[in-house]
Amino acid sequence: MSKNKKINVEGKEITIISENENEFISLTDMLKAKDGDFFISDWLRNRNTIEYLGVWETVYNSDFNYGEYAIIKSQAGLNSYKLSIKEWTEKTNEITRQQ
Repeated sequence: MSKNKKINVEGKEITIISENENEFISLTDMLKAKDGDFFISDWLRNRNTIEYLGVWETVYNSDFNYGEYAIIKSQAGLNSYKLSIKEWTEKTNEITRQQ
């Protein structure tokens, strides 16, 4: 069972998720604190970001949807490509962003 706690960094609230003696910091909160939701969409267009998330999911998520991930990865970085966090979650069955 995971537990969330909040820390304050330079006036911005960041979530720390504790699960099985591990702690995960919310990259989403960090990005929102920097530039809001717009920056998150841009961040998810970056091929390096998608590759990083794919590696993380490969290590920690046995239910990760590799087929959808391959499609997303092939399109990441293109000017016309946009991806929301909701789409990433639904398409790949990711666990990087926990509630």
